[in-house]
Amino acid sequence: MNTSVVRAPLSGSTSSRSRRVFNPGWFLVSPSVALLLLWMIVPLAMTVYFSVIRYNLLNLGENGFVGLENFTYFVTDSGFLPGAFNTLVLVVSVLLISVVFGILIAALLEASEFFGRGIVRVLLISPFFIMPTVGSLIFKNLIFHPVSGILAAVWKLFGAQPIDWLAHYPLFSIIVIVSWQWLPFAILLLMTAMQSLDQEQKEAARLDGAGAVAIFWHLTLPHLARPIAVVVMIETIFLLSVFAEIFTTTNGGPGFASTNLAYLIYNQALVQFDVGMASAGGLIAVVIANIAAIVLVRMIGKNLTDKA
Repeated sequence: MNTSVVRAPLSGSTSSRSRRVFNPGWFLVSPSVALLLLWMIVPLAMTVYFSVIRYNLLNLGENGFVGLENFTYFVTDSGFLPGAFNTLVLVVSVLLISVVFGILIAALLEASEFFGRGIVRVLLISPFFIMPTVGSLIFKNLIFHPVSGILAAVWKLFGAQPIDWLAHYPLFSIIVIVSWQWLPFAILLLMTAMQSLDQEQKEAARLDGAGAVAIFWHLTLPHLARPIAVVVMIETIFLLSVFAEIFTTTNGGPGFASTNLAYLIYNQALVQFDVGMASAGGLIAVVIANIAAIVLVRMIGKNLTDKA
């Protein structure tokens, strides 16, 4: 009896693999992929290298290996805890302002027809396209200035003493400036999402006797769950690296009152010239940003799965 086993030829699978490997598409995208990897990996590798050595621009001869010493010094620095707390307060406050006021403003724009609504939409969105440095200078010199600012003029009009907002309420002032810049982004996304809401559902709800508040709570708000999650994720990633607003207005002061992690890293690198500690702080900030991004992505994924 012939017990030999007939094996299927492997030439087909081998040839298909070879065709995939030598597909012209790989050669067409390989330069851009290589450039992207070089652009990301080289700075990251240099940051990791500097974070484990003693590298101060004022003492270039002392570049010995110190292990995790830079990380320890950065975490135990007097500005780390205030910077981390201010970063958390800044991110949470701006997110709350953006989401709450973004929903209200978008709902008002969609609920009523009035002359010039298109112009109002453009004006509401326009602050998002202003550079952070320019917006910060506008607030610093034209609004918050204790002598020539708009708020000072209003205070004097009512017989009150003008307030130096950047000196007495620095973190609150930064929150106002950053919120003014990021609120238009939330308005744009939420207003676009509201336009895709099924109007037949709203009409059916009105026929059933539902009021404006009930329609907003049971139809509009659930419909905005996905865009709200997108707004929270994108804004969180960018708000963790707010720098220009602080540098332009308060320089992190008074003391550490308005210092966040991004400004603390800048202070270590370009004020104290300690590149090693600044690199360690940068890696810590990257880890925090990635943790926040992963948590938010999981929340958004769960939200989309529940809504599907």
